Amino acid sequence: MTPAQGAELDTRAVLDRDVPKLLADAKVPSVSIAQIRGGRIVLTAAYGTQSAGVPATDATLYNIASLTKPLTAEIVLRLASKGALRLDEPMYRTWLDPDIAKDPRAKLLTPRLALSHQTGFPNWRDTKTGLAFLHDPGTQWGYSGEGYEYVARFAQKKTGLAFARLAQTLLFDPEGLANTSYVAQPWFDGRIAVPTDANGAALKPELVHDFSGADLVYTTAGDYARFLVGVLKDEGLSPAIAAERVRIQADMKAQTCGGAKAATCPPATGFGLGWQVFAFSDETILMHTGKDAGLFTFAYLNKTTGDGAVILTNGDKGGNVALPILERLGTSAQFVRFLKAQM
Repeated sequence: MTPAQGAELDTRAVLDRDVPKLLADAKVPSVSIAQIRGGRIVLTAAYGTQSAGVPATDATLYNIASLTKPLTAEIVLRLASKGALRLDEPMYRTWLDPDIAKDPRAKLLTPRLALSHQTGFPNWRDTKTGLAFLHDPGTQWGYSGEGYEYVARFAQKKTGLAFARLAQTLLFDPEGLANTSYVAQPWFDGRIAVPTDANGAALKPELVHDFSGADLVYTTAGDYARFLVGVLKDEGLSPAIAAERVRIQADMKAQTCGGAKAATCPPATGFGLGWQVFAFSDETILMHTGKDAGLFTFAYLNKTTGDGAVILTNGDKGGNVALPILERLGTSAQFVRFLKAQM
């Protein structure tokens, strides 16, 4: 047995010992975990139940909520690397949402601003009054699912291909993501992790038949880890586009590192293209989370060491188990200290 294999067995033994109690204490039915070390997936594990009486397995499908956004960003970045679109081209020439067609600020929107949450849109449009700007594009950071929806619609119009098709040909097939989909599929049957509220009561899984660029992809922890390995290797990206992905496009240090939190913060933090970026002095870490009713998801990738992890849960308090699991996976100590301070 190699030292690496021994370490994997030790980690699994710790997870086997501790995770069931973590789930019970947080009233979270299940968690699926994938760990990356040195650019390789070294561990996948599942604990608890995906639904009443049905154990979670490595094949269990989770709604990953906003972990959808890095997938959407990757597709757009691969299109940019192929020259099919440009990060700084005005999107209005190709796609213009009718709700903002008369607002001159629509001409300022670009894929770069959408992927770095600088569109000026709210997270979601008002269901009665429609989509509207909260502030001028490019002037400040503001988390927006609408921005990701917008750039995905733009990519469809620009290429003349359905976004689900772009996802399949540019990302899912090349990276071997056979258990990942933006829309409901027949092979979902019997595999879905049913979301649960804070008391552990089951909620109805949300399924869609038209894609969302910001939410509701279903996948496994293993599939998402394969995606992370591709991100680590900058697969499908030109060197220039890969550099832009990890460059901080929108500075977030002021809102992230105020007060006592400053002690654990990296020298620079903000949003790149698709990911939150933490630029510590000796390592750069990409992170994203997801939160919908009855579930919490988390993924990170250390671009310096090649380490990473995926944690998918079907409980409203899934965030309560994510950090303890990261500690047991041997995650970067300074990153863990930073996350603890943010809580």
